[in-house]
Amino acid sequence: MYSRTLSAEDVRTVMAADAIDDILAITPDQRTPAQTDALRDHYLRTSDAEYQAIAAKLDAARKHEAEIEAAVPTVMVMQEMSPPRKTYMLKRGAYDAHGDEVSPGVPSILPPLPKNAPPNRLGLARWLTDPGHPLTSRVAVNRFWYQYFGVGLVKTLEDWGVQGEAPSHPELLDWLAAHFMESKWDVKALQRLIVTSATYRQATRYTPQMLERDPENRLLARGPRMRLSAEAIRDNALALGGLLVEKLGGPSVMPYQPAGLWEDVVVGADYPGTKYVQGHGEDLYRRSMYTFWKRTAPPPALNTFDAPEREFCQVRRPQTNTPLQALVLLNDPTYLEASRKLAERMMHEGGSAAEDRVIFAFRLATARTPSPDELRVLRETYDRRLAEFKAKPEAATELLSIGESKRDEKLDVSELAAYTTIASMLLNLDEVITK
Repeated sequence: MYSRTLSAEDVRTVMAADAIDDILAITPDQRTPAQTDALRDHYLRTSDAEYQAIAAKLDAARKHEAEIEAAVPTVMVMQEMSPPRKTYMLKRGAYDAHGDEVSPGVPSILPPLPKNAPPNRLGLARWLTDPGHPLTSRVAVNRFWYQYFGVGLVKTLEDWGVQGEAPSHPELLDWLAAHFMESKWDVKALQRLIVTSATYRQATRYTPQMLERDPENRLLARGPRMRLSAEAIRDNALALGGLLVEKLGGPSVMPYQPAGLWEDVVVGADYPGTKYVQGHGEDLYRRSMYTFWKRTAPPPALNTFDAPEREFCQVRRPQTNTPLQALVLLNDPTYLEASRKLAERMMHEGGSAAEDRVIFAFRLATARTPSPDELRVLRETYDRRLAEFKAKPEAATELLSIGESKRDEKLDVSELAAYTTIASMLLNLDEVITK
């Protein structure tokens, strides 16, 4: 016996047929307008070829329109209610115990709203960027300063209240804030101003007396010296290996991560975002800012370098120094793959001599030439590892197989593996992960 699953259109046809039989049993003068329309629609869809052709084109156009709408990203937009909902003080915080009615406004200790500014979000935005209200600019400038020097002119980035710390250079902070507003909030111009200043371009050298007097460099007597952020460390390694994808925008990606990390935090759940499905191709090498982030299970390679868990807002990151960080740089697939690709660059771009290739990689990673002692250590390590890999070629092949990017099959396996270990050493140097 032949049978098949009915489509949605088949179901509608069968249902319509039953309904049509019932309508036809009614005399025309007793039919309702809706029943008459149903009969007309049934006739057009089953017996009128011209109507059927037009209807098919219309259905196809509607389907195409739906596909276009589904492909366009959507965002939620807030709009003021008209009239605005009344807001009250809540007695003891109870939602149903209304006290005095309150209206939109700003703290009286700060400048008032600009003239003719509406008491809504638009008015608040104009107030925040008003030239007579320097707090927004001061906070922004202070955060940019923190990113370059490791500590803000106001150390407590997250607290500008009475419990926050006073600025170390109040006049400089005021001048930068005013300059930022006068430049029409030009962020790039502000970055250029800071990095080309004599303060930023100082050497990072210091004396024991200077370190004892000013361990955090609050007096700005030397150039900044601090470890890079977790994201910058990863992106820098990918860039040195020629792997970094600099494409802007797009959805979040899931690079390498140990298996099973999400299992304890999404038990029994089965919807998008509950399972970590590792990406491939470009997704493995996008900038770290595009990494998919689950607050209860942050990316371990970034979290190890003090990236926040994002369970709450954290403006100022702590900086720790732990052995686990070195283990990440030496063993994480991202850094081993970046080391292999940097090794390929050494062999293609660094010349023909081993010493020249080591110097080439060292300069790429540190922006300087290695000292004789540093070069000796690296060269001795290369010679030793090359002999080991020649004796155990399977170990070289295993090392070079880490990561999804293809290795250059034309290069000698033992040499490439030896240079990979040198590149891994360079990526693990304090000087490479420190600004």
